[in-house]
Amino acid sequence: MISAMYENGGNTLHRFLDGHEHLAVFPFESQLGTGIANDFLSSLVPIRYRWPEFLAGVTPAEAYEQFWDEELKTLLRVPDRSKFRASGVVMKEADRKAAFADYCARHGVSRANLVAAYFHATFAAWENFDRTGPKTHWVGYNPVQVLDADKIFADFPDGHVIHVVRNPWSGYADTRKRPFPLSLPRYAWTWSLCQHLALTCRGKYAGRFHLVRFEELIADPGAVLGRLLGDIGLPMSERCLSPSFNGAALAEVYPWGTIRSPTPAANLAAARSLSQEEQHSVLDDTRVMVDALGYADFLQGA
Repeated sequence: MISAMYENGGNTLHRFLDGHEHLAVFPFESQLGTGIANDFLSSLVPIRYRWPEFLAGVTPAEAYEQFWDEELKTLLRVPDRSKFRASGVVMKEADRKAAFADYCARHGVSRANLVAAYFHATFAAWENFDRTGPKTHWVGYNPVQVLDADKIFADFPDGHVIHVVRNPWSGYADTRKRPFPLSLPRYAWTWSLCQHLALTCRGKYAGRFHLVRFEELIADPGAVLGRLLGDIGLPMSERCLSPSFNGAALAEVYPWGTIRSPTPAANLAAARSLSQEEQHSVLDDTRVMVDALGYADFLQGA
């Protein structure tokens, strides 16, 4: 499972991993949240970005509908209104629902099995999915999924979480491109909390929780992905050296997120697009994590 603060490069890593022969990569944001969870983090991030919860006695049909899954369900139900209408995905939702129910019938209904059914059904129903190579791992991406790392590892003890971190200035500059951007203080504080949790989880779940710096990924994807895949127990693949979707190269990472051109120059330019006052304000609210993650000199181009 890939996690990242908003506009921190989660979509970019997702697209870099897309072509790997061993990886079945979910087409869009996984958006596993069901809206049933109600805890002390519920007001912090949208419910679609939380790990799912289900009421006792839930049926497979009910569980399927409770997964938020806005991006894929929109494409399947009202394709003309989907930002991914040109993606080329060929899938019938009836087939996906049938595969979901069949998986639950064979494995039982638990939170872990419902999540597994969600991924299994997606690839079972995806008619033109690039099945090159022996697919051994599912890959999902949900922003700020780091908040629920404990639940993920409880359900999938052999699973891995990869958290992508990007400097907060570029992240905030890109999030302002959204129609309804977070305020600077809320973005900065949420960024800091996510990175604090990521550093905590890297120590708590050594070998299973992995931290990737966006700046290093875009500077040398071969080296970064080679180490990451090796840590997960997979070989490096030449197909991971550039972003792709369903095995086809992408000229830009669009419309998956606001980072269209994942290059060091574009990343630094985004940070420097903020005013001096905004740059200082971001630093004021992120300084502890900025120092901990080695970003203190980022704006100087280091």
